[in-house]
Amino acid sequence: MTKPDKTNKGSGALRELLSWIQIIVIAAVVAFVLNNFLIANSRVPTGSMENTIMTGDRVIGSRLSYRFGEPKRGDVIIFHWPDDEKMLFVKRIIGMPGDKVTIRDGHVYLNNSETPLEEPYIKEPMVVEPEKTFQVPEGAYFCMGDNRNESMDARYWKNSYVYKNKILAKVLFRYWPGIKGIH
Repeated sequence: MTKPDKTNKGSGALRELLSWIQIIVIAAVVAFVLNNFLIANSRVPTGSMENTIMTGDRVIGSRLSYRFGEPKRGDVIIFHWPDDEKMLFVKRIIGMPGDKVTIRDGHVYLNNSETPLEEPYIKEPMVVEPEKTFQVPEGAYFCMGDNRNESMDARYWKNSYVYKNKILAKVLFRYWPGIKGIH
């Protein structure tokens, strides 16, 4: 009678373990690359973007969008909040570099226009507040929430402008709860 080869069993188990470790390491590297270079994943904790993005929604943004193109008025973006860069915010670009943004009588006016900006995405008309004017510097953007009456946005920040290098991503879609494109 021959004895079973225990070394063969041990090396098979070791190969299996190394195979699993290899799969886990590859998955971790892929997740790291996706999350740090291609996409931004964000949870929206407030109602400041309702009805476009609801409280608690999770969104995916493209980190590549502005490497190959410029931000546009109306884009919904994920960015480092100018007043505390550790915090990420999600808002809509309203003012472009060089724009004069005036908020008057519950409407947004651009560059001394007498016609308010057309904003079909806002939740409800803005509450009328004292007139405010912002001159957007070059390389920066003026951002507001779609739920203007419940949004802590550029109108109230100490540092009112989001510079391009602080924009992480352009929001593409909501993935929780359910998938919905963001426009």
